[in-house]
Amino acid sequence: MGIFGITGNERGDLASITYYGLYALQHRGQESAGIAVNDDGVFSVHKDTGLVGDVFTSEVLARLGEGNMAIGHTRYGTLGTRGIVNAEPIVVNHIKGRLALATEGALVNAGPLRKELELGGMIFHTSSDAEIISCVIIQERLKAPSIEAAVSAAMSRLKGGYTVLLMSPSKMVVARDPHGIHSVCFGRRADGRYVVASESCALDAVGAVLERELLPGEIIVFKNGEVTSLRDHCDSVPERLCIFEYIYTARPDSMISGCSVQTARRRAGALLAMAHPVEADVVVGVPDSGLDAALGYSEQSGIPYGIGLIKNKYIGRTFISPGQNNREDKVRIKLNPVSSAVKGKRVVLVDDSIVRGTTSARIVRLLRNAGATEVHLRSSAPKFLNPCYYGTDIDSREMLIACKYSTEEIAKIVGADSLGFLLLEDVRKIAEDAGVKGFCTACFDGEYPTDAPVKYTSKYDNKISESEKEQ
Repeated sequence: MGIFGITGNERGDLASITYYGLYALQHRGQESAGIAVNDDGVFSVHKDTGLVGDVFTSEVLARLGEGNMAIGHTRYGTLGTRGIVNAEPIVVNHIKGRLALATEGALVNAGPLRKELELGGMIFHTSSDAEIISCVIIQERLKAPSIEAAVSAAMSRLKGGYTVLLMSPSKMVVARDPHGIHSVCFGRRADGRYVVASESCALDAVGAVLERELLPGEIIVFKNGEVTSLRDHCDSVPERLCIFEYIYTARPDSMISGCSVQTARRRAGALLAMAHPVEADVVVGVPDSGLDAALGYSEQSGIPYGIGLIKNKYIGRTFISPGQNNREDKVRIKLNPVSSAVKGKRVVLVDDSIVRGTTSARIVRLLRNAGATEVHLRSSAPKFLNPCYYGTDIDSREMLIACKYSTEEIAKIVGADSLGFLLLEDVRKIAEDAGVKGFCTACFDGEYPTDAPVKYTSKYDNKISESEKEQ
């Protein structure tokens, strides 16, 4: 998921600026998109399923009108109901005012919180964590002197990896979970407006200069051109930034915690070459997130780098496409080999990760059909052995090919001559110059920074029973 917000003293066409910011974050979510504009307490919102460019036409942006504040969201659907029902931002009217909210990540205590809220009479319209978070904040707002105080109180009840971006009638507030699992930063434009985004590439897209990232547990309040920092939750738990941001999630032109994503990926490729050398004629990367790792592998190994695969730029990221059948269909039309680059050659194929094996098998076949004599597959991530609880679509070990088969067996299944994964002891080295105290690598080593989620299934997810029919 991607979040974007902008605020300033002057009214303006902030919907269009938010549109450009979301466009830069499209890689973080392709299921739905939304924008809410705040014009001195009057909120206008539009959201729908689809890509940013499809959801927001010039007519839609004009209807959103001008304002002094706006937030936007791109959604990457994981579990729960898909479609417009869970699109964000969500707008809520409550006794103390109005609230628009966009989120990133996932709660591990969403189930117990939702049950508690439902027993208290709360009515839910979605199956998303965002609505649970908004309800908890509203509950706290009834007792708190300000919206930021309510957010701080809510954070004591929220567990997991999350970022919350919200607007009240007069303020924009952003909060990062105490572990700092997901990145979020803010910067400033030449016109004085402040911008908040999941990644620095979105700041670049709207002409903002990066000021800094939020600290884990920090709450930042923007009001009347002033910035206030609340740090009640900072240093309350160990910092654990998601390492997968560097491997796959973020754009290579982003900086996360002071470390270039592109540099981290090239370093991963170099470490991979040292751990799994092979005699070959060309190194090929899988577009887009495997390209920099392939370049790093080439530089370290001395094997020439080549462009062996062309990506259809109008197809989204297959890893975050909802549904396995949907992913397989997209893989078929997403990539095409460059025969002249691989024909008659021994190819090192570098991909960012191997999760289900679907994409890897397809790409190996493409290269062989294009004339590659050997295909040596390399993953710039270690083996995925555990589900992610914090917003990545890996909800079960049953989905993970490395949980079922050995490295040699996986190589055979995907049709590769050899296979090598980034070593677990090397994964933290790829971002060794990041200004963080620790990384979350739970999907590789099972060392979770929080407890596992408590499962909760709403009665509305199942058909009614025979006894209920008679009631």
